[in-house]
Amino acid sequence: MENYTFNSFILQVEGLYVKDSAMYPVFFLLLFFYLFIMIVNLGIIILIFIDKNLHQPMYLLFCSMTFNDILGNSVVLPHVLVNILLPPSERLISYIECVVQAFISHIFGTTTHTVLMIMAFDRYVAICNPLRYAAIMTKAMLIKLTVFAWGTPLVLVGILLGLTIRLNRCRTLIANLYCDNAALFKLSCESVVINNIYGLTFTAVLFSASIGSIVITYTKITVVCLTSKSKSLNKRALKTCSTHLFVYMIMIVCGMVNIVLHRFPQFTNERKIFTILFCIIPSSLNPIVYGVQSTEIKSFF
Repeated sequence: MENYTFNSFILQVEGLYVKDSAMYPVFFLLLFFYLFIMIVNLGIIILIFIDKNLHQPMYLLFCSMTFNDILGNSVVLPHVLVNILLPPSERLISYIECVVQAFISHIFGTTTHTVLMIMAFDRYVAICNPLRYAAIMTKAMLIKLTVFAWGTPLVLVGILLGLTIRLNRCRTLIANLYCDNAALFKLSCESVVINNIYGLTFTAVLFSASIGSIVITYTKITVVCLTSKSKSLNKRALKTCSTHLFVYMIMIVCGMVNIVLHRFPQFTNERKIFTILFCIIPSSLNPIVYGVQSTEIKSFF
């Protein structure tokens, strides 16, 4: 018979299963990615703010992405790294800290989509309406896009976690690498039908809006490129759009696989791997793909 501990304020995190022989190689590999993400993304933010030539809409929107990568990985990876070195019985976290971690991790995942959406809009205006770019991408528009990119996730994730923390808890094991909404509401012995309905609706709306906006935006960009005889325009469009789509597809695949595998407990280890990939791959590639290809950033160095 299962033991129940009601509303415990100390939870145990399942963490990543790693053999003793692979513990330190995995630890140092993830530590390398974590340090790389922090140093490169923070460096690009500092560079954009100190160089007035980079005070352009594209780079200011890019700052939202780099800040989001720093925020999300700072909350997730340090806990994963520490838990790798600890025995399962010592992988403990307070309930309040767990809720905060879940909130920020979902903000990270949701904002990744919204920021890529507004960056796609910026590229659409730059390529399809270059003469009106300055008139459209004003300071007021940048503020509106930034508020949308961060405000929407704050509201949606706030409701998501609000529905979860209202539940009484009868279990203490977080069956994941770190705390997220699904792992939290699985601690409850009450009905979680509302949580599942809102969570699935939230996911469906987010992915539909994200994929839909990307498809519409790049379809219009493709039409403009096909009807244009300007080789420089086509080259610039191919350069910016292909890299944007490359990072976006990696993020979508890792995110979708992670969500689907949450419904299949027998694939727990595979889900954990894709959870890590969702965190480190886009966050590692973003500064390389967007930063290195930038003429202004390369000229600065």
